[in-house]
Order: sequence, then structure tokens, then C-alpha cells
Amino acid sequence: MLTSRASRLKYNFSQDFFRPDGHVTFADLTSARAFAAQMSTLRADPVPASDLYALSLLDEALHILLKHYYGRYTGVMGRAMGMLQSNLGSKYDLTLTKFTEEFPPLSVFRGEVTAGVYLATKMPNFGDFGRGVRAAAIEEMLLTDNVNKNPAASRYKDLFDEVVLNKSAYKEFTSRLLEFFAHQPGIGTIGQGETLTDLLAAPVKASPDSLEGQLKFILEKWGHLLGGEFTARLLRGMDFLREEIIRQHGPVDTFSAETYVPTYSDTEYERYSEDQEWMPRLVLMAKNAYVWLDQLAKKYQREINTLDQVPDEELDLLAARGFTGLWLIGLWERSRASQKIKQRMGQQDAVASAYSLHAYDIASDLGGWNALESFRARAWQRGIRLSADMVPNHMGIDSNWVIEHPDWFLSADVPPYSSYTFNSENLSDDSRVAIVLEDHYYNHSDASVVFKLHHYQSDRTRYVYHGNDGTSFPWNDTAQLDYSKPEVREAVIQIILHVARNFPIIRFDAAMTLAKKHIQRLWFPEPGAGGAIPSRSQFGMTKAEFDEKVPVEFWREVVDRVAAEAPNTLLLAEAFWLMEGYFVRTLGMHRVYNSAFMHMLRDEDNAKYRMAIKNTLEFDPQILKRYVNFMNNPDEKTAAEQFGKSDKYFGICTLLSTLPGLPMFGHGQIEGFSEKYGMEFRRAKLEETQDDGLIQAHEWRIFPLLHRRRLFADVENFLLFDFYLPNGSVDENVFAYSNRHNEDRG
Repeated sequence: MLTSRASRLKYNFSQDFFRPDGHVTFADLTSARAFAAQMSTLRADPVPASDLYALSLLDEALHILLKHYYGRYTGVMGRAMGMLQSNLGSKYDLTLTKFTEEFPPLSVFRGEVTAGVYLATKMPNFGDFGRGVRAAAIEEMLLTDNVNKNPAASRYKDLFDEVVLNKSAYKEFTSRLLEFFAHQPGIGTIGQGETLTDLLAAPVKASPDSLEGQLKFILEKWGHLLGGEFTARLLRGMDFLREEIIRQHGPVDTFSAETYVPTYSDTEYERYSEDQEWMPRLVLMAKNAYVWLDQLAKKYQREINTLDQVPDEELDLLAARGFTGLWLIGLWERSRASQKIKQRMGQQDAVASAYSLHAYDIASDLGGWNALESFRARAWQRGIRLSADMVPNHMGIDSNWVIEHPDWFLSADVPPYSSYTFNSENLSDDSRVAIVLEDHYYNHSDASVVFKLHHYQSDRTRYVYHGNDGTSFPWNDTAQLDYSKPEVREAVIQIILHVARNFPIIRFDAAMTLAKKHIQRLWFPEPGAGGAIPSRSQFGMTKAEFDEKVPVEFWREVVDRVAAEAPNTLLLAEAFWLMEGYFVRTLGMHRVYNSAFMHMLRDEDNAKYRMAIKNTLEFDPQILKRYVNFMNNPDEKTAAEQFGKSDKYFGICTLLSTLPGLPMFGHGQIEGFSEKYGMEFRRAKLEETQDDGLIQAHEWRIFPLLHRRRLFADVENFLLFDFYLPNGSVDENVFAYSNRHNEDRG
């Protein structure tokens, strides 16, 4: 990309950016960011480095194509020069000189030689195969004219504005040149008879307002001429542009359509984990630990702050209702920095997020390990197994791991964007480090993908990536683990085994983010596949490179290690993104979330859900028995809000209780509570009283079914029927099915 003298002086660019011929060519996005940062100092809005990188690639691509053209039609530039000299006379040299002065090579810019002397130089293999710098200058004039006509480049016109050439014959020069090439043989790469003039205009014509669109057009039409190395750079350039769009406008949730009807293909191997005898009988109740304890204190009119203080009567009640598993959300010691962030943002009563963890120890204000041991023993006396979360994707930004093992996290040595600043308060309570959020988070003007971590002893600063799944904004109180490192994978597996030795049921939060293909897609994207998380394309890998780093599926290794070292543990994956079947059938998880149950039945897409069951039964019924069905979960609206409290609710709750799989009930679902409890809640914010009528209806409609769960859980004898209407059509609103366990039928 050739820039004008005026722009170089205006922005005071370092001469290190420029080649001897005056071109700016960015080896990578880092150099483009430095160039953009220099421009941004004199502009109201930051300049996206991705745009400059794309402009540079467009220029390089056209130079490559021109070289192919000259190689096919030897001497064509000589004839063009002769035509120009004949038609312009003395204006020919004057225009070339003026152009070289205003768009100078380094030696002219520095004043080491005049433009006239430079233009008289003969340089082998430069321009038109040794013809000299005049041919090269004419080529640059052609491309300068071209970029000035590009609407997608207009924001940066001050870099290459041709207005400084208006007093010369520049316009006549380029017009005659384009007219000349319009009557020469075509290059034959974009269609029969299309000329070099057509070629130069084609990308802008195809996508006038999009640099990404122009790069895509070049790749599709001329990729075979550009070479593998440059094509890879072109793909990366498109990735960078997509990342910038996400950064400016927010992420696009590629997987938002959760009410899909699953279809299956037999492309993956089958390797289920066998159920232990108790697993099919499991009925799970979810409770937000802090909120539940506060509600129990009000219910029983006494102090209940720790797990060992949970009344026996409450455990008796859960068992009497048919619940055999209790998922306690928020048991682990949480990030203190997370709490500081939330309180600074106005949530004075907030605790830290349940998914921003300091360490995998039972929280001290819940009573620690001693309180858990007491509670666990009393629950097990009633046949209730405890479940805990394991959050494998990330840790809290001030966790022990961040401080003691910073290289276990994804980071960069410099901020990925020049607009990022880190001048806010130090969130760390540990004197060894400073932990600072990017400033613009606090006024909601940006959602940085990194935070600043400074170790005082080594005087080392890292910019650590926040946890992120690419569907929303970064989780600003978390630090993203680097799963390309075997020591990280092993450390996480050791934590999982630690959890498994204390809890027979483990729920893995956002498990789909750690499937191999999604680790790569999010954090190490292949060329052309970037854009999920801003700035990560520069760290991308080819598939072969990534496979060398991550040779096997992390989750398959987890399942096998737990089976060998902590048997009798049920592994439950929160997994979406069309991966539910893969997680149980191939990766070996015992259970996986089935969000289609909630979404389709809530929306009364009954035909869709019946089709989902049919497709699963046809492909492999064993998947169906491994689904976790639910009517709400901590990330969704409450069951009362989504389904009401009347016939619709109880109809779907009956399906929940009698279809194969694992039924999971949400916190407050049976009581009819309408408040959705945030992961940072210390207590409920609404003063709600339980709906006694709703509870009584559960007692005679639902709880008896839960006690017979073994009858309904499996698929070996499950049959789904079509209910035919008198006109011969199937009533898709009728769910008719039967099941059997030994001699027990239902």
C-alpha cells in the first residue's frame, strides 16, 4: 500500500513501516495495529487495524495479479509507456515526477535523491521485469487511482488522497492508461474477454462497501494465482475484519437456534459410558446455595448460614418428594475480585459469581469442608446424592492459578487493541500481583477481551484473556485457560478428580467450549475460520498444528480417567451447539443437557419435539436416555414465567417426569417462585411466598411419578405412538408413549 507524503508527515509515521519503494506492507496484524495506533492519535475514533491490514492485502493482491498479466503479455507495459509518451508529450515526465514526489520511495522522502534522479534508475526485477522504476511508478499510479475509487477505503482516503496531483496531468494519465488496457487481451481469470481494466475494477464492483467482501471476491476468483502463503494471509485478513465487526457491534450467537430438530450421521464412533445401577433412578433438584440457605432461615425462623445448619426436615421433604440428587450451585470459594467488580457496578449486596472461582474449596462462609461432610452424610442417609459444578473453561481473575501459574492462561505481551487502557483500581488482594480491568468496562463503552496482570517480583505484565464462549461478551471476572498446553489439561483433570472424590455427580459448566473443534474455533482458529473472539485470529493454527498441540478430545480423556480413578461418578455436561449426541455417544458423558425439551414445549412446537424424539430413536435410542430434561435452569427464566402454573405446566412436567432421561427441577419451581436468581445473589430480592396450591398439585400429580422413576428412565422398552384423528392425520399435540421395567409397566 503506497501512502502519500502528506499522510506520512501528518501522522508522523516511523520510517520502519515503509519498504525502500515507499510501500507499507504489514507482516502481521501487530504491525498494522502499531500503524493504526499512530493514526488514532489524530482521529476522533480509533482506526481499526484490520481495515488497514485489508487495504494492504488488496494492494498486494493486485500487484501479484499485475505481475501475472505482465508475464503473460510480455512488453505490454512498454507499449503502454510508449502510448503515454506519444499522447502526453512533456506532461508524461512531469506527471511521473509529481507522483513520485507526492507518493515517494524512502530515498525521495528523506531527500537523499530527487524524484527525477530516482525515476532514471534501472533496477533489475523491479516493476515490469527490469524495465525500471518508471514502469513501477506507472503501476503505482494505476493502483492509487483504483484505491481512490474504492468506497470501502474512503474512510482512510487521507493516506492516499490523489487531490495533491490535481494540478498535474495525473487524471489524463490514468484515464489513458485504463483505456489502453481496456483494448488489450484479457487476463482470462474473471471471465471470457475481461480485460486488465475490468480486473482492477472487479473487487469494488462486486462488493463496493465491504473490504471483507472484496478480499473474499479476490480469493474466490483469483486464489489459484496468489500462492498458498499469500492466500493464508488473505484468509487471516478476512478473519481480522470479522473480529472487528464483533468488537464494534457485539458477538453474533451462531448457535442461538436452540429449538432445532436434531438429525444424526454415523460419522463418529460409539463409546458410551455404562450407567451404574443408581444412575437411571436419579431425579435432580437444583438449588442456589446462598439463596436457599437464606430462604430456609426464613422458613424455619432460625439462623441457617452454613450447610451443616440445613434442617433434617428439609432433606426429609426432598426425599419424600422423590428427589435423589441435589445440585448445589455456588459451593466453591469464589473470586474476591468478582465481588469487588459487582459492588463497584452498584450491586452492593452481591457475592462473587458462582462461576468465577478462586479455588476448589468449599466456601468458608458456607461452612467449609466440615460443614459439607455433615450435610453430605445426612443427605445420603435419605438416599440423596450431592452434585457440584466444575467450571473447566476458566478461573476467577484473581484465582490461585492466575497468580501462581500465569502461563496456564491465554495472554499476550501487549494489549490487542490500542484503545485499551488500564488505569482503574487494582482488584487483587495478593501483594504479589496487580489485576486491573480495562477502563472502558466501567462505563460500558467497551467490553475488553483481556485484563492486565502484573507480577511485581518479575516486573512482567501480561494481558490475560477473559473467559469467553463467543456468543456474548467476555466474562470479565474470569481468566481463560490455555487448553493447547498439556500441563493445563492435566491440572484441570486433577481438579475434576478432586471434585469426583467428594461429589458423586459433577455438572460441567459450558462443556461444549472444550470440545476440540470449539477450542480451535474460539482460540486458535484456522485461516478463514476466525472471528469468534476478537484478536484471536493472530494466534491461529492450521488443523495439523492444532492436532499436534491437542491430539485427543479433552473430554474423552476426562471420562476415561474418572472411570479409572473415581468410579461411580456421574458426569453431566452442559453442552449445546448441536453437540448433545456427540457428548454422550462418543465422548462418554453419562448425561447431557437437552435444551430442546424446554424451548420446544414452552413454545408449543409439539410436532418439532415429537420429531426430535423420533429422529433420536431412529438413530440411536441410547442418546434419549442420557438427556437431562428441564423446564428451567439458572440461565433461563423461571418455570412459572415460561410455563405458568396450570394445565400447560403440569402437562409438560408430566412429560419431564415420565420420558426417558434425567429430570431436573429448578430452584423455586415447585414453590412457584417467579424470580430468576443471579449467580451473584446472596439472597432472593423478591419477597415471595410459596404457592401451596401448586405444591399440593405436585404432590398428587408429579411426586408419585418421581418415585417410579426407574420405570420411565430407560429406552429398551420405550415406545412412542402416533395418535390418529378421524381424518387420518396425526395429532402432533398428543404425546402417547409407554415404557416398562421388568414387570412394571407405565
